[in-house]
Amino acid sequence: MSKNRKPDASNATRHLDCRCACGEINYMTARAPLFRLLCHCSICQQFNDSAFADVVVFRAAAVQQPDASKIRFDTYRPPPNVQRGKCTICERPAIEVFEAPLAPSLIMIPQPMFVDNAALPDPVAHIFYESRVDDINDALPKYSGYFRSQLAFGKFLIRGLWQG
Repeated sequence: MSKNRKPDASNATRHLDCRCACGEINYMTARAPLFRLLCHCSICQQFNDSAFADVVVFRAAAVQQPDASKIRFDTYRPPPNVQRGKCTICERPAIEVFEAPLAPSLIMIPQPMFVDNAALPDPVAHIFYESRVDDINDALPKYSGYFRSQLAFGKFLIRGLWQG
C-alpha cells in the first residue's frame, strides 16, 4: 500500500456515501476521516467474519448515523466502549460507535460500507497484529500487544484530531 494520503481542504467537507451490501442501510459522512487502520484483534475478526477489520475512523459528529432500528448492535467485550452494529437484513458490519469517558465520541465505518473507496485515505497501520490470521506483506507499521496497539490508535487519533 502506498504512503498515507492526507485529506486535503477540498475533502474536508466532502460527503462520503455509505451503504450496506443489501442497500437497507444508507448514511453519509460530512467531513474527512481522521484516519484508517487495519485491526487484527479477535473481536474484529469475529465481528467482520474476516482475517482483519479495515475501518475508517471519524468524529461522531461527522457522520449522519443510520436508522438504529435497521441495525443490531452487539457488545463483544465489556465494558461496552464500542458498540458494533450489523444490518438486520444482510448481517454485514455497518457501523461501530465508540464512547468512553474523557475521549471524543468516534464512529468507525467498515471499509466495505463506502460506495467510493477511491475517496478514502490509505491505512496508517496494523494493530493487534499478534492475533493475525496471516502475515501481511506491506510497509505499514505493525503493532502487537494490547498496550502498544491502544497507544498506536491513540497516536493516530491525536494526529487526526490535530490535523482536522
